[in-house]
Amino acid sequence: MGCVQGKCYSRCSCCCCCRYPSSTSCSSGRDVSAVVEVGPIQGHVLTGSTVSVAPVPSHGLCLQYSYLTQRGYYPDTPDRENQDAVCIRTNLQGNPNLHFFGVFDGHGQFGDQCANFVRDKLVELLSADTGLVDDPVKAYNSAFLEVNSLLHNSDIDDSMSGTTAITVLVSGDTLFVANVGDSRAVAGVYEGDRLVAENLSHDQTPFRKDEYERVRLCGARVLTVDQVEGVKDPGIQSWGDEENDEGDPPRLWMQNAMYPGTAFTRSVGDSTAESIGVMAVPEVLKVKITPQHLLFVIASDGIFEFLSSQAVVNMVSSFKDPRDACSALAAEAYKLWLEHESRTDDITVIVVHIKDFCNPDLGASNETTQTIMKASVYSEKARAERFLSSGTEVIHPHSENSSEMQSSRDAALERCPAYVAPSPDSRCP
Repeated sequence: MGCVQGKCYSRCSCCCCCRYPSSTSCSSGRDVSAVVEVGPIQGHVLTGSTVSVAPVPSHGLCLQYSYLTQRGYYPDTPDRENQDAVCIRTNLQGNPNLHFFGVFDGHGQFGDQCANFVRDKLVELLSADTGLVDDPVKAYNSAFLEVNSLLHNSDIDDSMSGTTAITVLVSGDTLFVANVGDSRAVAGVYEGDRLVAENLSHDQTPFRKDEYERVRLCGARVLTVDQVEGVKDPGIQSWGDEENDEGDPPRLWMQNAMYPGTAFTRSVGDSTAESIGVMAVPEVLKVKITPQHLLFVIASDGIFEFLSSQAVVNMVSSFKDPRDACSALAAEAYKLWLEHESRTDDITVIVVHIKDFCNPDLGASNETTQTIMKASVYSEKARAERFLSSGTEVIHPHSENSSEMQSSRDAALERCPAYVAPSPDSRCP
């Protein structure tokens, strides 16, 4: 989130973040290992992360994962905190088949504090919910609404600050993806001999007709910055799509006021924006893991602003090591930001490879764990072949159609994996 020359542009999801200086306390840049439970193999020189494994013994699966979070480049505010936060919690509730992954993208003066607060509280609420395994959708709805209320009543001023949240709960062979805002989760799924990106979430912005109509009924004015400033006709209520917004997307405004200017329609926090329809109710998607599923990625909009879901999947599939995939994605996103603008957003990504062979003994030595990974790294195609002859039902979310499906892995490999650019209920509330 950021502002250029005093004016908020499309890459800034919340105009309110530009009205105040950035906070320097309670940063998401603190030691992430405090909230990310990992079984380290070895450190990674660029991400500072580890490759970790989370077995799902009930279905013979193994999740191999890593993450990266990088502060954006803000030339006007070089000391600005990273407002993104990450949470990975394996063996939730002591259940070896239950694992949680989440990315939280804060915005506003106290966005980093909001993201940290929600990161910590949401997983606590889910962990304490005895009905989580039986009804994850209900548990997710309850947890998001409760954490929103807790944030409102905390010492953090969330009147013009908040956070989006994209989370994935792995329960046995099922993904439950809960989304609030415009960060995204996407899976890489084999269709024949192609790896296709399938969105596991749908950005909640005024570009979506259903979200546009909902917030309008709640009293929001939906206008671009140019429309609010009188440069363009405010009567034109059509903005095309997010791929062609020309740097000025539709935003939510109070009647007769120049705030809050959020480019998303759902978030946690943002108490002022709640009066015009912004809400913390998550959209939850249920997806069954099949032998066709190779991987999934969870990332803030710092990754997806200039990279399509298919481009992300193509790149991730080109690397055996999820740490290299995280580094390559961050470097490419960083480069594209600076090609289009004079700054970058904060960038956060979790990459999870789905494998079908894993030693359940997490206490195994590093050498043993590495051997296990090498033995399973090429197992995905075998899983897909078995699937084709098994007739197992697949629950498919929306597939993204893109010419980038034809991009080869060799082309993605040409991007340097060893480079990370330096950080110089639908009712009105």
